[in-house]
Amino acid sequence: MPTVPTVPTAPTAPPAPGAPGEQAAGRVAKAARSVKAAKSAQVKKVAKAVKTARTARKAPARRDPLLRTTDRLVLPPHPQLHVPDTKVALSTASVYPANTAIAFELASRLGYDGVEVMVWNDPVSQDVEALRRLSDMHRIPILAVHAPCLLITQRVWSTDPWTKLVRARAAAEKLGADTVVVHPPFRWQRQYARDFVEGIARMAGETQVRFAVENMYPWRYRDREMLAYAPGWDVTDEDYRHFTIDLSHAATSRIDALGMVDRMDGRLAHVHLADGSGSGKDEHLIPGRGKQPCAELLERLARSSFDGHVVLEVNTRRSASPAEREADLAEALAFTRLHLATPHRPKRP
Repeated sequence: MPTVPTVPTAPTAPPAPGAPGEQAAGRVAKAARSVKAAKSAQVKKVAKAVKTARTARKAPARRDPLLRTTDRLVLPPHPQLHVPDTKVALSTASVYPANTAIAFELASRLGYDGVEVMVWNDPVSQDVEALRRLSDMHRIPILAVHAPCLLITQRVWSTDPWTKLVRARAAAEKLGADTVVVHPPFRWQRQYARDFVEGIARMAGETQVRFAVENMYPWRYRDREMLAYAPGWDVTDEDYRHFTIDLSHAATSRIDALGMVDRMDGRLAHVHLADGSGSGKDEHLIPGRGKQPCAELLERLARSSFDGHVVLEVNTRRSASPAEREADLAEALAFTRLHLATPHRPKRP
């Protein structure tokens, strides 16, 4: 499990000895130390649970969850501990090549707050009524819809990209989701790319659903680089109303992810949480297994006015068994919940 970052302490400029400010700073520092100790204990507890879950991969299939983080990852109440209301969701893409129905089942069993539906070649992902039935059956809400804008989904919901976005918006409205995730156009979609910025702004003004445009990355092969997206893969170059930050994409593009978040400012509406090593591949590693500032971003969100969702969009294709996939997704959720809990910063006079 990843090392818990250092918890911020009291302000560096001390007040006069014996002043109330000094006493308050001492209480905050003591609280921060107790929170750090509690989080460290939870890290060990979750690591042990995940290790136990991994040993089950050779055992027969079972219906009970290997690790339910909503039950087992509980930090002690503390007046200086801040746990935001941010919902943590599972992208249905995280179980690929398993299907959409499996994603709903796992999200419910492991204790995720909801799902993000990746609309792709699985017919269930394209069927609003089927998705509603899955949501009702597993008692888990659909928080976001990812429009079908990948290379492999060019013919899903029509070949016209604007039709895809209209259908994604309609699906989100019918399913109660508040966000549609969309990629910038491919460069060869010339007319779509030419009208994209204005078109997204127009569609965003016609609904309460957020169109959160996601950062991408340049395509690389050996020492060659291809700019595959237009207007560009760095979405902060354009004046979109809402953004999605994807940390795996940030790793692939080799940029400072927190710097990109700063440029997004108050328009960051959605997070795709995954790790990356900075290679030329879009890895979508379990958070904590790469080099991206996943923990730092979560703690920053917990201290901010962020009102969007955090979605685990990770790659489990190499999981040796369904039990190992489940353990990976439990670990990802535990990491996220742990780092969304942070001590309050002391208020400066």
